[in-house]
Amino acid sequence: MGGITFDFDGKVALITGAGSGIGEETALKFAANGASIMISDINTESCKDLLSRIQDYGGEAAFFPCDVSDNGQVEALVTQVIAKFGRLDIACNNAGIEGEQGVTAMGSEDNFNRVTATNTKGVWLCMKYEIPQLIKNGGGAIVNLSSIAGLIGFPGLSAYVASKHAVAGLTKTAALEYAESNIRVNAICPGPIMTPMLERIMETTPGFREKVIAGVPEHRIGSPADVANIILYLCTDQASYITGQCLAVDGGWVAQ
Repeated sequence: MGGITFDFDGKVALITGAGSGIGEETALKFAANGASIMISDINTESCKDLLSRIQDYGGEAAFFPCDVSDNGQVEALVTQVIAKFGRLDIACNNAGIEGEQGVTAMGSEDNFNRVTATNTKGVWLCMKYEIPQLIKNGGGAIVNLSSIAGLIGFPGLSAYVASKHAVAGLTKTAALEYAESNIRVNAICPGPIMTPMLERIMETTPGFREKVIAGVPEHRIGSPADVANIILYLCTDQASYITGQCLAVDGGWVAQ
């Protein structure tokens, strides 16, 4: 968690998909920089462990489980943030799944529905309930997690690519709708980051790791901290003129 520091004293942040990877690192960094945070995930055990780690060094945090594809659960999550902390200033809508691999014509309807329900509908539902609370506070910042698969295509991941392109569209639209309400909405588009999701793909696809590293101009796989640092920056006053952007954090992948 070392390195870049920010000042989020008095701010309340909500992080979905906080049980591992980018969400976990983002939660730790927000807490270490003074924010009170609500962490959420469907993985209860990992979030309980994260909660303990944050509280051990004096951070203020709470956990509420949520399947972001479920309207009632998302509404309850945001309600719980307000009940616990009294306000919401920052939201990082990070929860997502990769789904099954396979070319478009061989994909299942079930897989497409599951992936888009979590990755696209989940982001929409989160913003649906977060934005009214941000308006009550006079503004705030939202960072949605898209992917470089929200900027370019990837054969064999049609549902995932479609869902992440949709996140980019939701982000740009919400940014325009709520700019006058002092709400900034941006998306991060990570490239290959060493998360459990990427590790699963590497385990099931021989040669994938080597192919990925060869495709990144920096010739390395990124860390969750590489992404979390940018998420935090986008939520600071120093980024007050940035909204509606889909920022690739990818070691140069999509610049090629």
